[in-house]
Amino acid sequence: MTAVTTLPLLSDTVACCPPLSAAPLPADAAVPLAKAFSALGDPVRLRLLSLLMTADCGEICACDMVEPVGRSQPTVSHHLKALRDAGLVTGMRRGTNVWYAAVPEQLDALRAVLAPAG
Repeated sequence: MTAVTTLPLLSDTVACCPPLSAAPLPADAAVPLAKAFSALGDPVRLRLLSLLMTADCGEICACDMVEPVGRSQPTVSHHLKALRDAGLVTGMRRGTNVWYAAVPEQLDALRAVLAPAG
């Protein structure tokens, strides 16, 4: 059982960079931020993230997200992988199932970079 977060750098990126409205974004900081925002640019991914963020126990088995989003299991897995690769969710294997949870710190980092300067 191993947790997977492949982009733990967003909070570091935001810590070294002011909000987008305060100064031009350095090229090296743009890459991880673009990857994270790109992952959020799909309605199914937004719904999956919403399910995870509102889960009573903070995590949901991938198999339990198929029906709420109305997509096939392979499609749900594809979208969860995109969110995981962007560092927005973690996945932990338990037996044959993978349980996912949102990474609030990553979402906070995205919010911070979009905050108005001041």
